Amino acid sequence: MIAATTEPTQTTVLPVKQQPKVPTFDTEVSPGRVLTMPADGSGLCVIDPWLEPFSDALKQRYNTFMKYHNMIRETLGYNKFTKGYEYYGLHVQKDNSIIYREWAPNAVTASLVGDFNNWDFNAHPMKRNDFGVFEVTIPPTKEGQPAIPHGSKIKITMTLPKTGERIYRIPAWINYVTQDLSVSATYDAIFWNPEKKYKFKNARPKKPESLRVYEAHVGISSPEPRCATYKEFTKNVLPRIAYDGYNAIQLMAIMEHAYYASFGYQVTSFFAPSSRYGTPEDLKELIDTAHGLGLTVLLDVVHSHACKNVEDGLNMFDGSDHCYFHEGGKGRHDLWDSRLFNYGSYEVLRFLMSNLRYWMDVFQFDGFRFDGVTSMLYKHHGIGYGFSGDYHEYFGDNVDDDSVMYIQLANNFLHKIYPNVITIAEDVSGMPGSCRPVREGGLGFDYRLAMAIPDMWIKMLKEQTDEEWNMGHVVHILTNRRHLENTIAYSESHDQALVGDKTLAFWLMDKEMYTHMSDLTPLTPIIDRGISLHKMIRMITHALGGEGYLNFEGNEFGHPEWLDFPRDGNNSSFQYARRQWNVLDDHLLRYKYLNEWDRAMQMTEEKHGWLHAPQAYVSRKNEADKLIVFERGNVLFIFNFHPTQSYTDYRVGVEQPGKYKIVLNSDDKQFLGHARVDNDTDFFTTPGDWDNRPNWMQVYIPNRTCLLFAKAD
Repeated sequence: MIAATTEPTQTTVLPVKQQPKVPTFDTEVSPGRVLTMPADGSGLCVIDPWLEPFSDALKQRYNTFMKYHNMIRETLGYNKFTKGYEYYGLHVQKDNSIIYREWAPNAVTASLVGDFNNWDFNAHPMKRNDFGVFEVTIPPTKEGQPAIPHGSKIKITMTLPKTGERIYRIPAWINYVTQDLSVSATYDAIFWNPEKKYKFKNARPKKPESLRVYEAHVGISSPEPRCATYKEFTKNVLPRIAYDGYNAIQLMAIMEHAYYASFGYQVTSFFAPSSRYGTPEDLKELIDTAHGLGLTVLLDVVHSHACKNVEDGLNMFDGSDHCYFHEGGKGRHDLWDSRLFNYGSYEVLRFLMSNLRYWMDVFQFDGFRFDGVTSMLYKHHGIGYGFSGDYHEYFGDNVDDDSVMYIQLANNFLHKIYPNVITIAEDVSGMPGSCRPVREGGLGFDYRLAMAIPDMWIKMLKEQTDEEWNMGHVVHILTNRRHLENTIAYSESHDQALVGDKTLAFWLMDKEMYTHMSDLTPLTPIIDRGISLHKMIRMITHALGGEGYLNFEGNEFGHPEWLDFPRDGNNSSFQYARRQWNVLDDHLLRYKYLNEWDRAMQMTEEKHGWLHAPQAYVSRKNEADKLIVFERGNVLFIFNFHPTQSYTDYRVGVEQPGKYKIVLNSDDKQFLGHARVDNDTDFFTTPGDWDNRPNWMQVYIPNRTCLLFAKAD
């Protein structure tokens, strides 16, 4: 109780003018548009006021990020922290001695063993420090050479507490592993120290304004039923990608994985490029050659989970369940049957962030497509969870705060040290702020994959007749993305090509691809429809669906059949684990028309730049006519999806007055069209409101055709 003589306090509430101000910063969210945001991680609320009820949750996320951010700065500092690969693992010194370090906190003793010491665990014991890091220095030979010859097999062996059990593991930071299938299916760790290391010749290309991604898998890149190599990809596939007009490659299944049929998503050795395709030096040559062709190279990085293998993976690395992963059920993904990282662990963060820097610095990758981001962001991992778009789904108990923190740390670091880096999220949930900077409260990605688009096309082709296609629904799915957050659109990726589904070309043409894809055979209604819709689906997805575009290897020319890796279920066959370039190179076959159309799309975009232009203005989506009209990047796009009806003197609205010319026409003969439109025709606008545009012009638009127009004056 306060005595009557006590003076009332004046410190509980300050006058408004004396209230402490929240620090702010200005950010340009689009050309010429600057917003002032609070510097507390809630800046997303300025962009999207519907997030205001969750501002405290955004601040808390940012506080968690800052806690770890400051911890890194105040301990090792970012440079050393993210260069763990220069500290851990095996390193040859100037005097040719070799230092080996490994983090294994549960182990009591450790030794380096291998061919070089006849696997004698008493020969090279390691010393342990207070943090569970073991270290050994191996002096050079009498001749002054490294005591471990290049190409030697090695392992770390450890003893465990209580039982004294001895275990053998592949070093966690090893940079090359191989399989000798005549002996065992498990991998061997290889000491990689070649006399001639590859030296990069070409600088990284400029970051593309319009990102056009060619998603590729080295192993399937030969028409022969076998695993292709880095060198073959460099020689045979890179020129095709450059010719087709793509400016970026996304390489899949590079990080070493035990099971080929996992498509690279069961990683065992995170610092080792897959030896299935060749050596680390071969991969460096591939990336360097791509750079010389002006191609940005992205790595499909898998930090969402790890293979559960013990003998040649990270699982139970030091004999404990919790070395790199959460222990118990929290550390296991039930659907993927794999292990889940403990992102809140200092050494795990160091391992993963060093992994990113390793691929950037040592192999000269230009960025990453992060796999399985939905699984990372949520405790339920997206298993059996249907996202409705309700903002409550993105906050609270659903969210894995440590995973969010790791993603923010990784993106923030990458964009600070590599200004031209590109990061892409594979996320189906659409978490707000995924593609906004971390300082705004976002996750920091540059792009997010528009995963609903391919699902839409497959569903329509499976379940609807052409007459039932809904133009409004198509436009909605293609344009339904968060304001000021970039997406990458695609009509099909590797997911749609895998066995159990079919590629778009196969859905459209099916068995007739085996009998009527030759110019020497009649153009059947099924092939005519399939070729026409394949071109139109890809074009409207390209132009309307995002700020980037992606194509999976081979789909640009309507690759026949599906994709299926060698496995027990198909008698270990490579029949469908290959790309049949032979059907494209055979000039009597009709695949060439689709390839030329795909190239024309990329080259036309390169000239007009609609991908990095503001989102399109859709002026018409007519259900009866099956017509969609929109403008983007100073290009007028007209799509007639009607199966039979062509329209003469069809009136369309347009923003800019003047003379227009056709710049791309899917009905051209060079694309197996019917040449019903004269590309030399001049089209003139007339003033007057039409479809909320100030001008209009009249065009002839045949059925199942798309036309692109640009001003000629």
